[in-house]
Amino acid sequence: MDPVAPASTAAQKRAELRRAVVDLRARGLYSSAKWAAEQLAGLPEAEGKPPPRTRRSRSDIATADEEDDLHVLAKSAFDVKDYRRAAHVLRDCTFGRSFFLRCYAAYLAGEKRKEEERVETSGPLGCGNACNKDLDVLEAELCAACQGGNPDSFIAYLYGLVLADRERKSEARALLLASISGYPCHWGAWQALQQLCVDCDVQAGLSLPRHWMREFFLVSLCLESQQNEEGLGRLQTLEQQFPRSDWVVAQAATAQYNLRNFDEAQDLFEVLLERDPHRIEGMDTYSNILYVKEQFAALSHLAHRTAVTDKFCPETCCIIGNYYSLKGQHEKAVLYFRRALKLNRHYLSAWTLMGHEYVEMKNPPAAIDAYRRAVDLNPRDYRAWYGLGQTYELLHMPYYALYYFRRATQLRPHDARMWCAMGQCYENEQLAMYEKAIRCYRRAEQNVDREGIALHKLAKLHDALGQRTEAAYYFEQNLGRIDAERIQGSDTLDALAFLASYKKDMGQLQEAEVYCLRLLDYGAPSKEKAKALLREIRSMQQHAGFSSPSARSMSPDSPSTSPV
Repeated sequence: MDPVAPASTAAQKRAELRRAVVDLRARGLYSSAKWAAEQLAGLPEAEGKPPPRTRRSRSDIATADEEDDLHVLAKSAFDVKDYRRAAHVLRDCTFGRSFFLRCYAAYLAGEKRKEEERVETSGPLGCGNACNKDLDVLEAELCAACQGGNPDSFIAYLYGLVLADRERKSEARALLLASISGYPCHWGAWQALQQLCVDCDVQAGLSLPRHWMREFFLVSLCLESQQNEEGLGRLQTLEQQFPRSDWVVAQAATAQYNLRNFDEAQDLFEVLLERDPHRIEGMDTYSNILYVKEQFAALSHLAHRTAVTDKFCPETCCIIGNYYSLKGQHEKAVLYFRRALKLNRHYLSAWTLMGHEYVEMKNPPAAIDAYRRAVDLNPRDYRAWYGLGQTYELLHMPYYALYYFRRATQLRPHDARMWCAMGQCYENEQLAMYEKAIRCYRRAEQNVDREGIALHKLAKLHDALGQRTEAAYYFEQNLGRIDAERIQGSDTLDALAFLASYKKDMGQLQEAEVYCLRLLDYGAPSKEKAKALLREIRSMQQHAGFSSPSARSMSPDSPSTSPV
């Protein structure tokens, strides 16, 4: 069991978060500053009368090193994304937040130029081999600054990013752990660490600081690793400490979505929109729920709302793409997903959803390319692995499909859909691995197969293998599910026909009669088959010297069963 962080009062958390907002903004770490501000607003209201709003002196908001004219100029250039100029202005700074701002500006300038070169060589959605040419100089400077055993937390964070870009993940993890230990309220450092914790063994070996921020990280890591039940449990604890936090509600909604509890997830997203009608973050996931539930009006309203708030936002484009996909306009959907990727090439959902659209458009090569981009960005995206399996199955390449379905089941071992997909792949005539297919369907049934695919498949496979007792068991289970859910379909006919014949052969004639009677409610050829079975049952009963009134009343020659 994880060690529990020492208890912190709401006042202590409030003081830490307020300081973090100031420190992070001063260093240009705006996303982390925004996150800290959101959690600050999520704390319970302070007890007693709030202090009067007075004009704060400069010393109240200044950080450890005083503001100077060069820092103000560099920060102004940084804020308008003139990174090269910001780094040049602070070229002589070798310590403090000005040194961090110079190095961070140089890093972002290199990233910006890398993206420009990639677009110039391979187009906005291409995968060119451009690199950040500022990393060599930055690495040398940051390495020198980190020597001595007690580096500045923000410098350690930036050095960790540089080493992560160079695929030196072990060293990067150590630096990021040092960064969050020294300054726990920097959410960006926690996120960077999470990206380097793909493997379960790595996650288990992390030595995290015993700070209340640790719980936020563990929740995010649980959801990323598809441990959604555990994530929801941790969120309940966080909700008590941050009762007004939108982040906590958004993560709970995402966890419910991952668990396919769409009604609960939808309710939570609607709570978020009530609190903040202009919220866009996370609304792409909400649009996925509306898409699955085929709620045209609600999805249209959401698309309109987000377009009014920010038309040129990747999430907005994704929501509009989902709307057009639901209408069956797949070309328009692809257009908006591509637009989202032009705004943010690393936007994972757009790659995956665009792959789904290409499958609908019968364009497997484009679908495979989109799914591969998704797994390159995030190897834990089970939807992309699942999509690759489906696409290769359409191309009649079951060995390839099996590999990708296996990756999906590794990421979602409790998702019945993944096991059903792999079971169907094993059933392919090129593989014909029926015993393995049966094991897959059993795993699906153990993990609550809501569609009932597994039960029907298990019954049919056991029947095909001549294992009639096992087939009867699964047909009865599936028929019970069908009756409970009051659904109709070919599965009902298959179950009734098999069970009527099986019970007759086993001498359970009354049960066989009941199944035959139900078959009579369906049209030909099931009705003709039921009549033939009833004749055989009646003959067997007469031969045994037994004829019940119920059998006579269910005779195919009886007026009650004759077609009108």
